[in-house]
Amino acid sequence: MSPSGSPGRPPRPTGPDGRAGGGIGPGNGTGNGPGPDTGRAAEVRGAGTKPPGAADAGGPPHPSAATTPHSVALLVDEGSNPFELGVATELFGLRRPELGRAWYELTLCAARPAVDMHLGMFTMTGVAGLDATEHADTVIVPNRPDPEAGPSPEVVRAVRRAAERGARMVSFCTGAFTLAAAGVLDGRRATTHWRWANLFSERFPAVRLDPDVLYVHDGNVFTAAGSAAALDLCLHLIALDHGSEVANAVGRRLVFSGHREGGQRQFVERPVPAVPEASLTRLLEWARDRLDEPLSVAGMAAYASVSAATLHRRFRSELGTTPLAWLTAERVALACRLIERGEVRLDVVARSSGLGTACHLRTLMRRQTGLTPTGYRERFAPRTGPSPTR
Repeated sequence: MSPSGSPGRPPRPTGPDGRAGGGIGPGNGTGNGPGPDTGRAAEVRGAGTKPPGAADAGGPPHPSAATTPHSVALLVDEGSNPFELGVATELFGLRRPELGRAWYELTLCAARPAVDMHLGMFTMTGVAGLDATEHADTVIVPNRPDPEAGPSPEVVRAVRRAAERGARMVSFCTGAFTLAAAGVLDGRRATTHWRWANLFSERFPAVRLDPDVLYVHDGNVFTAAGSAAALDLCLHLIALDHGSEVANAVGRRLVFSGHREGGQRQFVERPVPAVPEASLTRLLEWARDRLDEPLSVAGMAAYASVSAATLHRRFRSELGTTPLAWLTAERVALACRLIERGEVRLDVVARSSGLGTACHLRTLMRRQTGLTPTGYRERFAPRTGPSPTR
Protein backbone atom coordinates (compact mmCIF):
# COMPACT_ATOMS: atom_id res chain seq x y z
CA MET A 1 0.00 0.00 0.00
CA SER A 2 1.19 3.52 -0.73
CA PRO A 3 1.36 6.21 1.96
CA SER A 4 -1.88 7.59 0.55
CA GLY A 5 -3.73 4.45 1.49
CA SER A 6 -4.11 3.47 -2.16
CA PRO A 7 -2.36 0.57 -3.90
CA GLY A 8 1.21 1.21 -4.92
CA ARG A 9 1.99 3.41 -7.85
CA PRO A 10 1.91 1.68 -11.24
CA PRO A 11 5.20 1.10 -13.06
CA ARG A 12 6.46 3.84 -15.31
CA PRO A 13 4.50 3.95 -18.59
CA THR A 14 6.03 2.32 -21.62
CA GLY A 15 3.73 3.60 -24.36
CA PRO A 16 0.26 2.62 -25.69
CA ASP A 17 -0.37 -0.79 -27.11
CA GLY A 18 -3.31 -0.42 -29.40
CA ARG A 19 -6.30 1.69 -30.30
CA ALA A 20 -9.88 1.84 -29.04
CA GLY A 21 -12.61 1.33 -31.59
CA GLY A 22 -16.01 2.97 -31.89
CA GLY A 23 -16.92 6.21 -30.20
CA ILE A 24 -18.16 9.63 -31.18
CA GLY A 25 -17.13 11.20 -34.44
CA PRO A 26 -15.90 9.87 -37.77
CA GLY A 27 -12.84 8.16 -36.38
CA ASN A 28 -10.43 10.45 -38.17
CA GLY A 29 -7.89 11.29 -35.47
CA THR A 30 -4.16 11.56 -35.36
CA GLY A 31 -2.76 8.39 -33.87
CA ASN A 32 -0.53 10.59 -31.78
CA GLY A 33 0.10 8.21 -28.93
CA PRO A 34 1.29 9.84 -25.75
CA GLY A 35 4.80 8.44 -26.01
CA PRO A 36 6.96 7.08 -23.23
CA ASP A 37 7.11 8.92 -19.95
CA THR A 38 10.82 9.59 -20.03
CA GLY A 39 11.26 12.18 -17.30
CA ARG A 40 10.25 12.86 -13.75
CA ALA A 41 10.26 16.64 -13.96
CA ALA A 42 6.78 18.03 -13.51
CA GLU A 43 5.65 20.83 -15.76
CA VAL A 44 3.40 23.48 -14.27
CA ARG A 45 2.75 25.85 -17.12
CA GLY A 46 3.89 29.34 -16.28
CA ALA A 47 7.08 31.33 -16.14
CA GLY A 48 9.96 29.61 -17.86
CA THR A 49 7.94 26.58 -18.94
CA LYS A 50 6.49 25.25 -22.15
CA PRO A 51 4.28 27.40 -24.36
CA PRO A 52 1.44 26.02 -26.47
CA GLY A 53 2.90 23.55 -28.92
CA ALA A 54 5.42 22.23 -26.42
CA ALA A 55 6.56 18.63 -26.34
CA ASP A 56 8.00 16.47 -23.61
CA ALA A 57 11.77 16.61 -23.75
CA GLY A 58 13.22 13.28 -24.67
CA GLY A 59 9.92 11.90 -26.04
CA PRO A 60 9.70 10.61 -29.60
CA PRO A 61 8.12 12.78 -32.29
CA HIS A 62 4.42 12.13 -32.73
CA PRO A 63 3.40 10.47 -35.99
CA SER A 64 1.99 12.44 -38.87
CA ALA A 65 -1.54 13.76 -38.47
CA ALA A 66 -2.54 11.54 -41.39
CA THR A 67 -2.01 8.28 -39.49
CA THR A 68 -4.45 6.22 -37.43
CA PRO A 69 -6.79 7.95 -34.97
CA HIS A 70 -5.67 9.00 -31.52
CA SER A 71 -8.30 7.33 -29.37
CA VAL A 72 -9.67 9.04 -26.27
CA ALA A 73 -11.71 7.23 -23.63
CA LEU A 74 -13.88 9.54 -21.51
CA LEU A 75 -14.86 7.82 -18.25
CA VAL A 76 -18.37 8.76 -17.08
CA ASP A 77 -19.30 8.19 -13.44
CA GLU A 78 -22.53 8.50 -11.46
CA GLY A 79 -23.32 12.15 -10.78
CA SER A 80 -20.70 13.47 -13.20
CA ASN A 81 -20.90 17.14 -14.14
CA PRO A 82 -22.10 17.54 -17.75
CA PHE A 83 -19.84 20.55 -18.26
CA GLU A 84 -16.60 18.56 -18.09
CA LEU A 85 -18.08 15.91 -20.35
CA GLY A 86 -19.11 18.61 -22.78
CA VAL A 87 -15.61 20.13 -22.80
CA ALA A 88 -13.99 16.82 -23.73
CA THR A 89 -16.68 16.08 -26.32
CA GLU A 90 -16.31 19.52 -27.90
CA LEU A 91 -12.53 19.31 -28.12
CA PHE A 92 -12.02 15.64 -28.99
CA GLY A 93 -15.36 14.36 -30.30
CA LEU A 94 -16.44 16.86 -32.96
CA ARG A 95 -15.34 16.89 -36.57
CA ARG A 96 -12.82 19.59 -37.49
CA PRO A 97 -12.85 19.59 -41.31
CA GLU A 98 -11.62 23.19 -41.42
CA LEU A 99 -8.26 22.02 -40.05
CA GLY A 100 -7.61 19.82 -43.05
CA ARG A 101 -6.31 16.94 -40.96
CA ALA A 102 -7.45 13.85 -39.11
CA TRP A 103 -8.68 14.38 -35.58
CA TYR A 104 -9.45 12.35 -32.44
CA GLU A 105 -11.76 9.40 -31.86
CA LEU A 106 -13.75 9.78 -28.63
CA THR A 107 -15.50 6.98 -26.73
CA LEU A 108 -17.66 7.53 -23.65
CA CYS A 109 -17.41 4.63 -21.23
CA ALA A 110 -18.74 3.71 -17.80
CA ALA A 111 -19.07 0.83 -15.37
CA ARG A 112 -22.76 0.52 -16.36
CA PRO A 113 -24.57 1.17 -19.66
CA ALA A 114 -26.80 3.85 -18.10
CA VAL A 115 -25.38 6.61 -15.89
CA ASP A 116 -27.29 9.38 -14.06
CA MET A 117 -25.69 12.81 -14.43
CA HIS A 118 -25.33 15.48 -11.72
CA LEU A 119 -28.55 16.12 -9.76
CA GLY A 120 -30.37 13.67 -12.02
CA MET A 121 -30.45 16.20 -14.87
CA PHE A 122 -30.48 13.36 -17.39
CA THR A 123 -29.32 9.79 -17.84
CA MET A 124 -26.48 8.91 -20.20
CA THR A 125 -27.29 5.68 -22.03
CA GLY A 126 -25.61 3.56 -24.65
CA VAL A 127 -22.10 4.26 -23.37
CA ALA A 128 -19.34 1.71 -23.82
CA GLY A 129 -18.02 -0.46 -21.02
CA LEU A 130 -14.80 0.15 -19.11
CA ASP A 131 -12.96 -2.10 -21.55
CA ALA A 132 -12.81 0.99 -23.79
CA THR A 133 -9.99 2.21 -21.53
CA GLU A 134 -7.88 -0.86 -22.26
CA HIS A 135 -6.57 0.34 -25.62
CA ALA A 136 -7.21 4.10 -25.59
CA ASP A 137 -4.24 6.39 -26.16
CA THR A 138 -5.69 8.93 -23.70
CA VAL A 139 -8.00 8.25 -20.76
CA ILE A 140 -9.90 11.21 -19.27
CA VAL A 141 -11.50 11.15 -15.82
CA PRO A 142 -13.84 14.19 -15.78
CA ASN A 143 -14.64 14.60 -12.09
CA ARG A 144 -15.56 12.86 -8.86
CA PRO A 145 -19.15 13.87 -8.12
CA ASP A 146 -18.56 13.33 -4.40
CA PRO A 147 -14.88 13.46 -3.37
CA GLU A 148 -15.85 12.18 0.06
CA ALA A 149 -16.87 8.87 -1.52
CA GLY A 150 -14.23 6.85 -3.29
CA PRO A 151 -14.60 5.55 -6.84
CA SER A 152 -15.86 2.04 -7.45
CA PRO A 153 -13.29 -0.78 -7.46
CA GLU A 154 -13.92 -1.51 -11.15
CA VAL A 155 -13.20 2.12 -12.08
CA VAL A 156 -10.00 2.08 -10.00
CA ARG A 157 -8.87 -1.12 -11.72
CA ALA A 158 -9.58 0.29 -15.18
CA VAL A 159 -7.68 3.51 -14.45
CA ARG A 160 -4.73 1.65 -12.96
CA ARG A 161 -4.48 -0.76 -15.91
CA ALA A 162 -4.56 2.12 -18.39
CA ALA A 163 -1.75 3.91 -16.55
CA GLU A 164 0.33 0.74 -16.27
CA ARG A 165 0.33 0.17 -20.03
CA GLY A 166 1.32 3.79 -20.72
CA ALA A 167 -1.89 5.59 -21.68
CA ARG A 168 -1.90 9.34 -21.31
CA MET A 169 -3.91 9.98 -18.14
CA VAL A 170 -6.00 13.14 -17.72
CA SER A 171 -8.27 14.37 -14.93
CA PHE A 172 -10.58 17.37 -14.69
CA CYS A 173 -11.44 18.99 -11.36
CA THR A 174 -12.03 16.31 -8.70
CA GLY A 175 -11.18 13.56 -11.17
CA ALA A 176 -7.74 13.80 -9.57
CA PHE A 177 -9.24 11.87 -6.63
CA THR A 178 -9.85 8.92 -8.94
CA LEU A 179 -6.32 9.01 -10.39
CA ALA A 180 -4.91 9.25 -6.88
CA ALA A 181 -7.07 6.39 -5.62
CA ALA A 182 -5.60 4.24 -8.38
CA GLY A 183 -2.05 5.19 -7.33
CA VAL A 184 -1.41 7.04 -10.59
CA LEU A 185 -0.45 10.29 -8.86
CA ASP A 186 1.82 8.91 -6.12
CA GLY A 187 5.09 10.83 -6.17
CA ARG A 188 3.82 13.16 -8.87
CA ARG A 189 2.88 16.80 -8.90
CA ALA A 190 -0.83 17.38 -9.48
CA THR A 191 -3.68 19.80 -8.89
CA THR A 192 -7.40 19.70 -8.19
CA HIS A 193 -10.15 22.19 -7.39
CA TRP A 194 -9.05 24.53 -4.61
CA ARG A 195 -12.21 23.76 -2.62
CA TRP A 196 -11.11 20.16 -2.14
CA ALA A 197 -7.37 20.74 -1.80
CA ASN A 198 -7.19 20.11 1.96
CA LEU A 199 -9.20 16.91 1.73
CA PHE A 200 -7.06 15.71 -1.16
CA SER A 201 -3.81 16.37 0.72
CA GLU A 202 -5.08 14.58 3.80
CA ARG A 203 -6.22 11.55 1.83
CA PHE A 204 -3.29 11.31 -0.58
CA PRO A 205 -0.11 12.56 1.14
CA ALA A 206 2.09 10.82 -1.45
CA VAL A 207 0.89 13.30 -4.11
CA ARG A 208 2.68 16.65 -4.42
CA LEU A 209 -0.42 18.81 -4.68
CA ASP A 210 -0.20 22.33 -6.11
CA PRO A 211 -3.60 23.84 -5.28
CA ASP A 212 -2.98 27.24 -6.85
CA VAL A 213 -2.47 26.50 -10.55
CA LEU A 214 -4.88 25.84 -13.41
CA TYR A 215 -3.33 22.57 -14.51
CA VAL A 216 -0.21 20.45 -14.11
CA HIS A 217 1.64 18.33 -16.65
CA ASP A 218 3.84 15.68 -15.03
CA GLY A 219 5.23 13.19 -17.52
CA ASN A 220 2.32 11.30 -19.04
CA VAL A 221 -0.22 12.52 -16.46
CA PHE A 222 -2.23 15.74 -16.70
CA THR A 223 -4.50 17.21 -14.01
CA ALA A 224 -6.74 20.28 -14.32
CA ALA A 225 -8.09 22.30 -11.40
CA GLY A 226 -11.69 23.30 -12.03
CA SER A 227 -14.32 23.11 -14.72
CA ALA A 228 -13.06 26.02 -16.83
CA ALA A 229 -9.45 24.87 -16.46
CA ALA A 230 -10.44 21.67 -18.27
CA LEU A 231 -10.80 23.72 -21.43
CA ASP A 232 -7.32 25.17 -21.00
CA LEU A 233 -5.86 21.71 -20.44
CA CYS A 234 -7.61 20.27 -23.50
CA LEU A 235 -6.17 23.03 -25.68
CA HIS A 236 -2.77 22.28 -24.17
CA LEU A 237 -3.14 18.61 -25.14
CA ILE A 238 -4.11 19.60 -28.69
CA ALA A 239 -1.03 21.82 -28.84
CA LEU A 240 1.14 18.90 -27.75
CA ASP A 241 -0.38 16.66 -30.42
CA HIS A 242 -0.79 19.12 -33.29
CA GLY A 243 1.12 22.32 -32.49
CA SER A 244 0.07 25.71 -31.22
CA GLU A 245 -1.27 26.89 -34.59
CA VAL A 246 -3.91 24.16 -34.60
CA ALA A 247 -4.69 24.69 -30.90
CA ASN A 248 -5.19 28.41 -31.56
CA ALA A 249 -7.50 27.62 -34.48
CA VAL A 250 -9.62 25.38 -32.26
CA GLY A 251 -9.71 28.11 -29.61
CA ARG A 252 -10.98 30.57 -32.21
CA ARG A 253 -13.63 28.07 -33.31
CA LEU A 254 -14.79 27.94 -29.68
CA VAL A 255 -14.73 31.76 -29.48
CA PHE A 256 -12.38 31.25 -26.54
CA SER A 257 -10.55 34.43 -25.58
CA GLY A 258 -7.20 32.71 -25.28
CA HIS A 259 -5.34 29.74 -23.86
CA ARG A 260 -4.31 30.39 -20.26
CA GLU A 261 -0.97 29.15 -19.01
CA GLY A 262 -1.25 26.32 -16.51
CA GLY A 263 0.84 28.20 -13.95
CA GLN A 264 -1.79 30.91 -13.60
CA ARG A 265 -3.64 30.96 -10.31
CA GLN A 266 -7.05 29.32 -9.92
CA PHE A 267 -8.32 32.43 -8.18
CA VAL A 268 -6.80 35.52 -6.62
CA GLU A 269 -7.98 36.87 -3.29
CA ARG A 270 -7.26 40.54 -2.85
CA PRO A 271 -9.09 43.59 -1.50
CA VAL A 272 -10.98 45.79 -3.91
CA PRO A 273 -8.72 48.78 -4.62
CA ALA A 274 -9.92 52.30 -3.91
CA VAL A 275 -9.25 53.15 -7.57
CA PRO A 276 -9.87 50.14 -9.84
CA GLU A 277 -6.80 49.10 -11.78
CA ALA A 278 -7.05 48.79 -15.52
CA SER A 279 -6.79 45.29 -16.95
CA LEU A 280 -3.55 44.19 -18.53
CA THR A 281 -5.42 43.21 -21.68
CA ARG A 282 -4.60 46.38 -23.61
CA LEU A 283 -0.92 46.18 -22.67
CA LEU A 284 -0.72 42.50 -23.65
CA GLU A 285 -2.31 43.19 -27.03
CA TRP A 286 0.07 46.11 -27.60
CA ALA A 287 3.09 43.96 -26.72
CA ARG A 288 1.96 41.04 -28.90
CA ASP A 289 1.81 43.39 -31.87
CA ARG A 290 5.47 44.35 -31.26
CA LEU A 291 7.19 41.07 -30.44
CA ASP A 292 9.62 41.56 -33.34
CA GLU A 293 10.75 44.89 -31.91
CA PRO A 294 13.35 45.46 -29.15
CA LEU A 295 10.62 45.40 -26.54
CA SER A 296 11.65 45.45 -22.88
CA VAL A 297 9.92 45.28 -19.53
CA ALA A 298 10.80 48.94 -19.03
CA GLY A 299 9.12 49.76 -22.34
CA MET A 300 6.03 47.83 -21.34
CA ALA A 301 5.91 49.68 -18.02
CA ALA A 302 6.26 53.01 -19.78
CA TYR A 303 3.37 52.16 -22.13
CA ALA A 304 1.21 51.22 -19.14
CA SER A 305 2.28 54.43 -17.32
CA VAL A 306 3.43 52.50 -14.26
CA SER A 307 6.76 51.69 -12.71
CA ALA A 308 8.53 48.43 -13.50
CA ALA A 309 7.89 47.28 -9.93
CA THR A 310 4.17 47.97 -10.23
CA LEU A 311 4.04 46.16 -13.57
CA HIS A 312 5.80 43.18 -12.03
CA ARG A 313 3.27 43.11 -9.16
CA ARG A 314 0.31 43.30 -11.52
CA PHE A 315 1.65 40.49 -13.73
CA ARG A 316 2.16 38.33 -10.67
CA SER A 317 -1.32 39.14 -9.39
CA GLU A 318 -3.26 38.74 -12.64
CA LEU A 319 -1.21 36.22 -14.64
CA GLY A 320 0.84 34.40 -12.05
CA THR A 321 4.10 35.12 -13.88
CA THR A 322 6.60 37.94 -14.46
CA PRO A 323 6.63 40.40 -17.36
CA LEU A 324 9.93 39.03 -18.68
CA ALA A 325 8.78 35.41 -18.48
CA TRP A 326 5.54 36.30 -20.24
CA LEU A 327 7.37 38.20 -22.97
CA THR A 328 9.82 35.34 -23.54
CA ALA A 329 7.02 32.76 -23.66
CA GLU A 330 5.10 34.88 -26.18
CA ARG A 331 8.16 35.21 -28.40
CA VAL A 332 8.85 31.48 -28.30
CA ALA A 333 5.19 30.78 -29.08
CA LEU A 334 5.42 33.15 -32.07
CA ALA A 335 8.59 31.39 -33.26
CA CYS A 336 6.75 28.06 -33.03
CA ARG A 337 3.89 29.41 -35.14
CA LEU A 338 6.28 30.73 -37.77
CA ILE A 339 7.94 27.31 -38.01
CA GLU A 340 4.55 25.60 -38.21
CA ARG A 341 3.67 27.87 -41.15
CA GLY A 342 6.72 26.64 -43.04
CA GLU A 343 9.44 29.23 -42.35
CA VAL A 344 12.74 27.30 -42.47
CA ARG A 345 15.24 30.15 -42.10
CA LEU A 346 16.11 30.24 -38.44
CA ASP A 347 17.57 33.74 -38.61
CA VAL A 348 14.27 34.99 -40.02
CA VAL A 349 12.30 33.18 -37.32
CA ALA A 350 14.57 34.62 -34.63
CA ARG A 351 14.29 38.19 -35.92
CA SER A 352 10.55 38.00 -36.55
CA SER A 353 9.84 36.70 -33.07
CA GLY A 354 12.14 39.16 -31.29
CA LEU A 355 14.56 36.45 -30.13
CA GLY A 356 17.46 38.05 -31.98
CA THR A 357 19.73 35.29 -33.20
CA ALA A 358 19.36 31.70 -34.34
CA CYS A 359 21.54 30.64 -31.42
CA HIS A 360 19.24 32.35 -28.92
CA LEU A 361 16.24 30.85 -30.70
CA ARG A 362 17.68 27.34 -30.36
CA THR A 363 18.45 27.85 -26.68
CA LEU A 364 15.02 29.16 -25.72
CA MET A 365 13.07 26.71 -27.88
CA ARG A 366 14.91 23.76 -26.40
CA ARG A 367 14.42 25.15 -22.90
CA GLN A 368 10.71 25.82 -23.25
CA THR A 369 9.53 23.13 -25.69
CA GLY A 370 12.15 20.40 -25.23
CA LEU A 371 12.80 20.45 -28.99
CA THR A 372 15.29 22.12 -31.30
CA PRO A 373 13.82 24.22 -34.13
CA THR A 374 14.50 21.30 -36.48
CA GLY A 375 12.81 18.85 -34.16
CA TYR A 376 9.83 21.16 -33.82
CA ARG A 377 9.59 21.58 -37.58
CA GLU A 378 9.75 17.83 -38.18
CA ARG A 379 6.89 17.35 -35.76
CA PHE A 380 4.54 20.18 -36.66
CA ALA A 381 5.51 22.02 -39.87
CA PRO A 382 4.35 21.28 -43.43
CA ARG A 383 6.36 18.53 -45.12
CA THR A 384 7.75 20.82 -47.82
CA GLY A 385 10.95 22.77 -48.34
CA PRO A 386 14.48 22.21 -47.04
CA SER A 387 15.15 21.52 -43.39
CA PRO A 388 16.82 24.19 -41.25
CA THR A 389 20.04 23.42 -39.50
CA ARG A 390 19.84 22.45 -35.86
